[in-house]
Amino acid sequence: MNQKTELFEKTAVPKALATLAIPTIISQLITMVYNLADTFFIGLTDDPYKVAASHLSFVLVFAMGAISNLFGVGGGSLISRLMGSGKSAEAKKVSSFSFYGTVAVTLIYSMICLVFMHPVLNLVGASENTYGYASSYVIWVVVLGGVPTAVSMSLAHLLRSEGYAKFASLGLGMGGVLNILLDPLFMFVLLPKGQEVAGAAIATCISNTASCLYFLITLYVLKEKSVLSLSPKYLLPGFAYLKQVFSTGIPSALGSLLASTSNLVLNQLSSSYGDFELAALGIVKKIDMLPLNVGMGLCQGMLPLVAYNYASGDHVRMKKVISACRIAGMGFAALCILCFELFAGSIVRLFIQESVTASYGENFLRICCLATPLMFYNLLATYSLQAMGQGKESMVLSVCRQGLVNIPLLFVMNAVFHLYGVVSTQLVADSLTMIVSTVLLQRVYKKIKTPPAPKGA
Repeated sequence: MNQKTELFEKTAVPKALATLAIPTIISQLITMVYNLADTFFIGLTDDPYKVAASHLSFVLVFAMGAISNLFGVGGGSLISRLMGSGKSAEAKKVSSFSFYGTVAVTLIYSMICLVFMHPVLNLVGASENTYGYASSYVIWVVVLGGVPTAVSMSLAHLLRSEGYAKFASLGLGMGGVLNILLDPLFMFVLLPKGQEVAGAAIATCISNTASCLYFLITLYVLKEKSVLSLSPKYLLPGFAYLKQVFSTGIPSALGSLLASTSNLVLNQLSSSYGDFELAALGIVKKIDMLPLNVGMGLCQGMLPLVAYNYASGDHVRMKKVISACRIAGMGFAALCILCFELFAGSIVRLFIQESVTASYGENFLRICCLATPLMFYNLLATYSLQAMGQGKESMVLSVCRQGLVNIPLLFVMNAVFHLYGVVSTQLVADSLTMIVSTVLLQRVYKKIKTPPAPKGA
């Protein structure tokens, strides 16, 4: 039994989960820090318009995560299941298809953003005061840096699917650290005053390109040990797995797209109250990335373990992995609520000192943080269903959380409770979605015939 197989089959569940999740959480946190770094450094200008512009642009950047999820999560989940069912040789076809699919779809998306820049930015809530800043950010990060950004995220998913969580995390983490170092250099040294948003975007573009190069080199070095391959000769045979990749990848991508659409609606509604309110909500959404990224790191570390043991038939171990992930995630969510409620004002003022924006941000953060445990529970259910290849159930949950529930609720809460109703929507939406998550997960559990746990599990 090789080391990777032992990790999936025999290592104690808490240790196996920690082995895959801790590096992933670290890379997610570094990614979060460099996203926060953009907001932090732009916030040093004390210009709410620039802060609002970076928040608006992030909606379009976030959509690239949908593309990486389509091929990275879809392909990665399938690769883990192929390994669990003893068909590791087929993983080369899946990984090649996932890589070239990411490149092709991202190129199309980047070109759409370039050609339709003005209507797209107006759609996400740009005003006369924020359009110029937002367009410069999108040019560098989405148009010029779109492919390396999406490819990096997709390849990280594929490496984690085989158990190479440390390599995946190192690549994403390296890009994050480089971005933090380059931000102040481009924003305050190399570019003239007034171009701080463009400087942050250039730093992000360079960092994501460096991260992409790291992943390509890593896969080349690992080619004799890994079941993954980027060789074009496996591309056409990889199309045989298109349905299986997309059955898991589409719900994941749809969840990201609907989240992006939800943020778009959120921006439109909050921008109607003013740029200061929009800037404050943008800051809070960035702060809220801490529990979100830790939760995603935990779930992404969990996914290969659940997928492998589901395919191998060890459903007792699979359920233990899900349970261990739930306990860890809920504990961290409770800690986040405590810290955000107690220190909301101090945390928001790390990003901007302007009094009106900071005051709104303090109030918004105390409301938004209450959704943290609900968000994690729904995230865990979604990743569990994706790991088991339950495309229909995963699709239903993704559509419900950000689409059928959250988006209509935004309009209702805005009409009834106005600005603070908009801010409170995610809390209500996640509460309702939690019911759907529980029903779907229990329904899938009932379908599974649970054999006795093997010795040493």
